[in-house]
Amino acid sequence: MRTSRNISVSTLNSLAIYIHIPFCQRKCPYCDFNTFAGREGQYDHFVRTLAADIERVGDMLGNPSVKTLFLGGGTPTVLEPRHLERLFQAIHDAFHLLPHAEITSEANPGTIDQERFLTLQALGVNRLSMGVQSFHDDELHFLGRIHSADEALAAFQLARKIGFENINLDFMFGLPGQSPQKWRQTLQTAMALQPEHLSLYSLSVEPNTPLATWVARGQVNAPDPDLAADFYDTAREMLVTGGYVHYEISNWAQGPLDLNKLPRYASRHNLVYWQNDPYWGFGPGAHSWFGGMRRAVVSNVEEYIHRVENNRPYWEMEETIDRTLEMGETMMLGLRLIQAGVPRERFRQRFGIDMFQVWPDVFEKLRARGLIIWNEERVRLTEQAFFIGNEVFMAFLP
Repeated sequence: MRTSRNISVSTLNSLAIYIHIPFCQRKCPYCDFNTFAGREGQYDHFVRTLAADIERVGDMLGNPSVKTLFLGGGTPTVLEPRHLERLFQAIHDAFHLLPHAEITSEANPGTIDQERFLTLQALGVNRLSMGVQSFHDDELHFLGRIHSADEALAAFQLARKIGFENINLDFMFGLPGQSPQKWRQTLQTAMALQPEHLSLYSLSVEPNTPLATWVARGQVNAPDPDLAADFYDTAREMLVTGGYVHYEISNWAQGPLDLNKLPRYASRHNLVYWQNDPYWGFGPGAHSWFGGMRRAVVSNVEEYIHRVENNRPYWEMEETIDRTLEMGETMMLGLRLIQAGVPRERFRQRFGIDMFQVWPDVFEKLRARGLIIWNEERVRLTEQAFFIGNEVFMAFLP
């Protein structure tokens, strides 16, 4: 794959890789990710192309070391074990996975089985992220999920039996008609399983999704933001009481905290994003932030395959990120980390200037409103700012 610009290799010591599998067995009505259902006939061709892309880029970059790898989508586990094996062969041929690299795969409870779990484990996957969303079948039906609550429980228990020791579970709250009691029951069931990590997201109505159409037609009530805020408070209270550390606005992990104010089971791959460090994305619609450029691969699967096979550039978006924007995005992303925030020394080392010299007025205004606090080590959000974080983040962008 030939690129349209020269790419610096000066930041490869901290490279992370994301691989996007754009296929699902069935697309959920709320989802606006670049995913497609009913494409089983493309799997073989797509995997061959993706593997070739990985190998070419790895060679272009000099086969660098990788500290985190995330296989997402879509649903990676719709692929057959032989597909997964081919992708990991390409990864090992093109990159050097560090001995203690975090290797995560998303796993849909409706598309996972013992063979796939054993394949992922044999390939070195040491972290699973399972999209459970709810432990109530009526809510799962509304969300268009292909699994039941019992199947989600069975998938988790099978993963544990096989030996996975680092599992994240995703859940959604603020569904139309969702009761506080049901939300508490879902959280109680999740906590009883003792996953190492939990990600909780408020349902949002994204444009051009079936959910948006239902809401526009009056078939479904729009999510209530006040109710969602109450559910969020419920989760914070229950999970902290249950021993989880609330380390990022939407994420909780088992502790304890380390010197960087991060819990032991924090998602190391997502920390790359939140700390605005370099990463490379493979697959249709995947994004990269590398060498001063933000890029996005073409979203269309057929076009992606065509361009890779013909050794043509495949970026549908390229944006140069200048120093001012990079500083602002570093603040915006880092402030999502509730305990760690943005370390002042890390910022100085990266940009050669203290953050308070860059935005003196912004810091004072936000502190006066009770939205941020700081000490000699770090700047972070206050609890009051959790619900209006975007307002704080935007204050640092040019």
